[in-house]
Amino acid sequence: MARVNEAVREYERGIAPRLIITGGAASNRFVEAQVMAQVANAQGIPESAIFVEPLAKDTIQNACFSARIMNAHGWRSAEVVSSEAHLPRVGLIFSRLPLQWRTHLAPPLQPESAAAHFMSVAWETLKTARYLVWARQNEHCQP
Repeated sequence: MARVNEAVREYERGIAPRLIITGGAASNRFVEAQVMAQVANAQGIPESAIFVEPLAKDTIQNACFSARIMNAHGWRSAEVVSSEAHLPRVGLIFSRLPLQWRTHLAPPLQPESAAAHFMSVAWETLKTARYLVWARQNEHCQP
């Protein structure tokens, strides 16, 4: 919700003329992108400005499949909205794509406890290590 809310704010500010919302049913039966698109639409974003990518199962695929959508439309720049702990890995992944991009922090919906913050940073650190050691060399994107 925090990421969708911030993307909606960026649309309303005129920063993002369209939203690419990406994410498949990665951890349950719900397609994340479809749920997030419904939330954005309910907050006033017209369907014509929402591009749904429903297949990505991880951040690498989020980036790759978004780059494909961008290439198909001739778009060359993006603002990537994500949580604080996730932004460093997002930057590493997007740095390998032929796009102009910048990251943008989605403020949390409510203050995070110290334990929850520690767990999210620890989890992202492990995922970043996996990316640097294995995925960067083995998972390739053809935008």
